Amino acid sequence: MIDASDARGARDQVPTRVEHDALGEVKLPRDAPWGAQTQRALEHFAISTERMPLELVRALAMLKQAAAEVNAELGVLDAPRAQAIAQAAAQAARGELDQAFVLGVWQSGSGTQTHMNVNEVLARRASQLLGGDAVHPNDHVNRGQSSNDMIPSAMHVAAALALRDRLLPALCELRATLRAKALAFHDIVKIGRTHLQDATPLRLGDEVSGWAAQLDAAHDGIEAARHGLYELAVGGTAVGNGLNTHPRFGDRVCERIARATSLPFVRAPNAFAALAAHDALVRLHAALKGLAVAALRIAGDLRLLASGPRCGIGELRLPANEPGSSIMPGKVNPTQCEALIMACYQVLGNDVALSLGAAAGQFELNTCKPLIAHNLLQSLRLLGDALHAFDRYCARGIEADRRRIEQLLHGSLMLVTALSPHIGYERAARVARHAHEQGVSLRVAYAELLPQFEHEDPQAAMPGLRDFDRWVDPARMADGARS
Repeated sequence: MIDASDARGARDQVPTRVEHDALGEVKLPRDAPWGAQTQRALEHFAISTERMPLELVRALAMLKQAAAEVNAELGVLDAPRAQAIAQAAAQAARGELDQAFVLGVWQSGSGTQTHMNVNEVLARRASQLLGGDAVHPNDHVNRGQSSNDMIPSAMHVAAALALRDRLLPALCELRATLRAKALAFHDIVKIGRTHLQDATPLRLGDEVSGWAAQLDAAHDGIEAARHGLYELAVGGTAVGNGLNTHPRFGDRVCERIARATSLPFVRAPNAFAALAAHDALVRLHAALKGLAVAALRIAGDLRLLASGPRCGIGELRLPANEPGSSIMPGKVNPTQCEALIMACYQVLGNDVALSLGAAAGQFELNTCKPLIAHNLLQSLRLLGDALHAFDRYCARGIEADRRRIEQLLHGSLMLVTALSPHIGYERAARVARHAHEQGVSLRVAYAELLPQFEHEDPQAAMPGLRDFDRWVDPARMADGARS
């Protein structure tokens, strides 16, 4: 066991260097790629283990590269420094400097500490590229910028890229899989269920098509919400009026980001709203919540329909990916369903936290930006990865157990529904009850009750068994109004 004083002594022996910021000198590890403000944040915000998302940091680096290039074009930053900053930022955007971005989520509500972490790392790297010439994190890397406009801009860029590159491809893959399964299962007639009780028949393909349609609607909701991401706050600086930046800076940065990403980014028409509120991110996450709700229903239905294999519903068979129990040999569990369900529950929780954070804007600034970024980007990661795994390791391998489906279909009492228009609701209910109590089929129950029905109403011509067989036809019933 290491004594606390020994640990402190070992830490004190680490080679250090001294840097300074507006508050004075700061001692930090000699080889640390960051500067004084990052070191202060490491000490003052040692809260939990959640790091600021690297997607956000890389998006911010993309913006820094564009900002340096634009500042050089506009003549407000000398070309050598601008080129070195842009080169350093490009390295960061590619993930080559990821280890230098060390701060957690729980910091200043503007994200200033992470913003300065990026500024300091880029300044130090740019200075190295220049052979030691000083590049200042504020005066040069952050020229014409503020945490208040750059962090929300990075949030939008990161979310738009995650949508395009991670979530939407996974969603479209799963939707295509379910559409294919709906076609493949169209000929299978099965019993329906409402209230977890037997209901009238439907086609398995129709049931699966309902899942695909839910994903269609979720996709449409996301597409409608994603357009708000393309408006960036860059150029608004501290409060939205663009103080200390060139009037063409914001538009030109957006043009460069649009070219680099092939996405239609533009400067937000009202920077005051872009700094003080994050309504576009709220709308996007609401659409993600809608997708999570749809995915929960699909995974839940699959888990129940595949329950068993012998003592549950067992109409579907899911791929056996791994052993399911450490004590029960041969057990296989619907693990992809469970993983997707947990991911979706987390997204629902994220929506609550994000909504509260977005509502926390006061006057000219929202001060829950790291919380919003963390939850939004985590939800995009969770849904993208979970849907991809669910599609690849579960949905594509779904098989129908036709024998079990037939057994349950013909054992259901709710086929009597087709008889109701011909003999009346109450008599049909008596047939179902008699079949259930006597443990016989509906056909046998109807044959046994037919004399009673004829005696009760001698004037009525009760249909015979041939009519029963024609009406109580599961395939015809499954097609409903289409038959």
